[in-house]
Amino acid sequence: MPTIQTLKARQILDSRGTPTVEVDCLLSDGSFGRAAVPSGASTGSHEALELRDGDKKLYGGKSVLKAVANVEHILEALQGAEVADHRKIDGNMITLDGTTNKTKLGANAILGVSMAVCRARAASEKRSLWQSLADQFGVKLGKQVKLPVPMMNVMNGGKHADSGLSLQECMIVPAGFDRFSDALRAGAEIFMVLKKLLHDAGYSTAVGDEGGFAPHVKDSNEAFSFLARAIEEAGYGAHVKLGIDCAASEFYKDGIYAVDGKKLTSAALVKFYEELVSRYPIVSIEDSHSEDDWDGFVALRKAQPELQLVGDDLFVTNVSRIKTGIGKQAANAVLIKLNQIGTVSETVDAIQMTQKAGWNAVVSHRSGETEDAFIAHLAVGLQTGQIKTGSLSRTDRVCKYNELLRIEEELGARAQYVSPFES
Repeated sequence: MPTIQTLKARQILDSRGTPTVEVDCLLSDGSFGRAAVPSGASTGSHEALELRDGDKKLYGGKSVLKAVANVEHILEALQGAEVADHRKIDGNMITLDGTTNKTKLGANAILGVSMAVCRARAASEKRSLWQSLADQFGVKLGKQVKLPVPMMNVMNGGKHADSGLSLQECMIVPAGFDRFSDALRAGAEIFMVLKKLLHDAGYSTAVGDEGGFAPHVKDSNEAFSFLARAIEEAGYGAHVKLGIDCAASEFYKDGIYAVDGKKLTSAALVKFYEELVSRYPIVSIEDSHSEDDWDGFVALRKAQPELQLVGDDLFVTNVSRIKTGIGKQAANAVLIKLNQIGTVSETVDAIQMTQKAGWNAVVSHRSGETEDAFIAHLAVGLQTGQIKTGSLSRTDRVCKYNELLRIEEELGARAQYVSPFES
C-alpha cells in the first residue's frame, strides 16, 4: 500500500458561515483525498473537543487556525506511514494527542486527517469510498447492499431554529419503499406539500439550520399535525412514518423539563411522549431525556418497547457510554456522529458495538455541515440501515442524498432498501 506523503489543512466555512477544518491528503502513489469536518450546535457535554482559537477579533472567537496548524504536527508523526491499516493511523494520532477528549490537537484536526486518509486510500484502490470502508473494517458485503432509510428533519426547532418549538427535530421517515430513490422522491414531494400547508395557514416557510421549516407553531401537537397532513395529501399515508429528535438536554434544568409551555418531571415526560405516539405514527424518538438522565431513558424504553429509542447526547458515539447504555437497556439505537469522537476508527467501533448488541445505528450529520458527503459512504459501507442528514433543502443537506442516489446507481441490481420499521 502507498504511504502518506503530505497533509495540508485550511480553514473553510460550514453551512452556518462558521469556520471549520478541511484537510487534503496526498499519498506516495499520487492518490488524493479531501475531507471537511462538520460542527454541532446542540452538543453533548461528553463529546470530544472541537478546538477553536477563542480570539474574538476573528470570527467572534470561532476560528480554527490552531487546529489547522496542528495538522502540521500530525504530518510529522504520520509522514511515510502506510495506509493499509487505518486503525493504526488513527491510533497514532490518538497517542500523539494523549488526552481523553482530544483536547491537545482538537478532534476537528484529527478527524479531518482521518477522513482524508480514508478518501485517499479509496482513490488509491480505485474504488468507491463505501467499498473501501467496508473492506478496511471487515464488513462482508453480500450480493445485496443496503441503502439507508433517511430520517428527514422537515420541521426545525430547539437549537436549530428560532421557532420557539421545544422539540429540535420533527422528522418524516419514508419507510415503506423498495428503492432509496423512491423514498427520497416521496420525502421531497411531502416537503413541497408541507410548504404549501404552512404558507396557506399563514406561517413562515423560512428554513432552519438543517433545511427544515421553522414556523412559530404553538406546540409539538400542531407541528406533527402539519406533518401528518402533508404525508396524507402527498399520497403516502401508508408508507411514511414520523420521528422526533427531542434534544431534551436543551430544555432540561434542575430536574425539570420545560416543553410546550409545561414543566414536567422525568416521569411525566414519558407520559408526554406516550400521548404523542398515541396520536401520530411516530416510530423513533431520539434523546428523549437529558444526557445524564439514565433513569428517564430506561423508563421510556420500558413504557414504549416497540419504538426505536435513540441515544445521541446520551452516548456521543463513545463505546464506553454505549456499553453502559446496553447494560442498562437505556435505548435500542445509537446516533453516530464522526466528530463526537474524532476518528473514523472509533466511529466504526461505536457502530459495530451497537450492531453486535442487536441495536440500530443511525449515521448522522451535524447542524453545521459542509458539502462533504462522507457520511453517505459510511452508512452504506458499514451497513447501518439509517441516516440522518436533514431536510430536502440546502445543498449541505441534499448533497448527502444525491451521493446516495449515485451509490444506488453504482450498485444497480445489488441495491437494497430495507426499512427497520413496519411500513
